[in-house]
Amino acid sequence: MATVLKDVDFPSRPELFDFHGVSMTHNFTDNWENLQNFQARPDDILIASYPRAGNTWLSCILDLLYFDETSPKRQTFIPIFNRVPMLEVTFPLKNKGPGETPSAFRGTDVVESLSTSPRLIKTHLPVQFIPKSFWDQNCRIVYAARNSKDSVVSYFHLERMTMVHPEPGDWSSYLQRFMEGKMLFGSWYDHVNGWWRKKQSHSNVHYMFYEDLAEDTGREIDKLCSFLGLSPSAEEKERILNRVQFDKMKSDKMANYSTFTKMDFKVSSFIRKGKVGDWKNHFTVAQNEEFEEDYKKKMKEDTLQFRTEM
Repeated sequence: MATVLKDVDFPSRPELFDFHGVSMTHNFTDNWENLQNFQARPDDILIASYPRAGNTWLSCILDLLYFDETSPKRQTFIPIFNRVPMLEVTFPLKNKGPGETPSAFRGTDVVESLSTSPRLIKTHLPVQFIPKSFWDQNCRIVYAARNSKDSVVSYFHLERMTMVHPEPGDWSSYLQRFMEGKMLFGSWYDHVNGWWRKKQSHSNVHYMFYEDLAEDTGREIDKLCSFLGLSPSAEEKERILNRVQFDKMKSDKMANYSTFTKMDFKVSSFIRKGKVGDWKNHFTVAQNEEFEEDYKKKMKEDTLQFRTEM
């Protein structure tokens, strides 16, 4: 699987287009029929989030909770994007010879090839795009949400360094585009609100906040274990906590995406700062005032509250 990923081909950055009311790129829509027909299993665990909300962090935590005891070498030799594949991704592959039919790396195929039980699956899709089988099978879904200001800053730096995403442009125009919801995977506001509403009617959705995870990782792992029905020993939990500290993950080649060749780490690291409140280093006073006004208009769920500093 890792060797296949090395063969992905991005001749240029993709363009955004409107897809059923959500801004997307072909890298995440070209396998749509297979995606929507994907057959989830009852024990599948879906890790969902808007981009840059701690999905990789949670993926590492869940992978350790389930497989550290039985398959410890997987964390040493298999990148996290192969251990917890992204369901909706579709990457073109380089042709190996003249006249060869173009092929693709599809997230659905990678998930189908997983031999683990449960299968841990990543997605950034808004709730309305989730394949029906996940709801039919009553799969457990862990959703991670991060405050809008840190989200847009982190997303900006990600899009500066990865060829998989559209060209971000300058910070000022990027912030405007974020407020307008013209981002890959759509509006942050629609995403977090949509999943929050789903949580109210589906007990198998566990809604987590990045800020809570950063504040007390152990406490949030306890809540996660309660939701999943897991009972790690004190020693196991301590070992996992040590492994998922920010600095450890940032230097871990199996977690930090440094083995994924379509990212330019000279521009930015994939795991960058992980701080709550880093937005203050990017927003001007005027930008913050405009953003706050816009935020009040768009946040429809009064019960959904975020912290922008700790």
